[in-house]
Amino acid sequence: MENDDALSRRSFIRAGTAGAAASMAAGTAAAQEGTETATANGTATGTPTGTDSGTTTGTEGGGGGGGGPTETVTVGPGGSLVFDPEELTIETGTTVQWVWDSNMHNVVPQSQPEGANWAGEGETGVTFDSGHEYSHTFTTTGTYEYVCTPHESAGMIGAIEVVENIETPEPTGPAVPDSAKTLGVGAAFAMVATLLIAFFFLQFGGDSPGHDEE
Repeated sequence: MENDDALSRRSFIRAGTAGAAASMAAGTAAAQEGTETATANGTATGTPTGTDSGTTTGTEGGGGGGGGPTETVTVGPGGSLVFDPEELTIETGTTVQWVWDSNMHNVVPQSQPEGANWAGEGETGVTFDSGHEYSHTFTTTGTYEYVCTPHESAGMIGAIEVVENIETPEPTGPAVPDSAKTLGVGAAFAMVATLLIAFFFLQFGGDSPGHDEE
């Protein structure tokens, strides 16, 4: 009878340990799957808008093509009376390229830092049509404000902030979905409970009240 009890305890412990290991493996796999999903979903899918969109055909008015990065501003996108983007922050040495998407617009500076030589493109009464392009490389830090003179009253204004360096936030790790966290906690709890039951049987022999000794 003692041999049967010992065999039963050993069988229960082996089964419990195997179950805990299986639960832990399932929780780990689920957590890994959730992490991989979060990583895949967290990858950037946008297309940079600072790339050149063709050969510059307009007057550069102070110098374009400085060898640094390039940002694009669309003039009158889709016929709307705006610059897109209206506000832009860049580092020194960056070239800004204005691309006309509708007719009768210009880029006329209203204010700029002392020592800057930005002349803009056009003036009052001088505008350009869709397909026109103009670029300028900014080397002086400060704020540059400009307008489209025919549509200034409609709010067609823009601003560029030129700084020495743009601080880039440090990337953060992928977020683990709550479902993966829950499975991981459940697997850990199952393992601990199984080990406690196994300890109980080892310590007390699994005897129940009324068990007859032979």
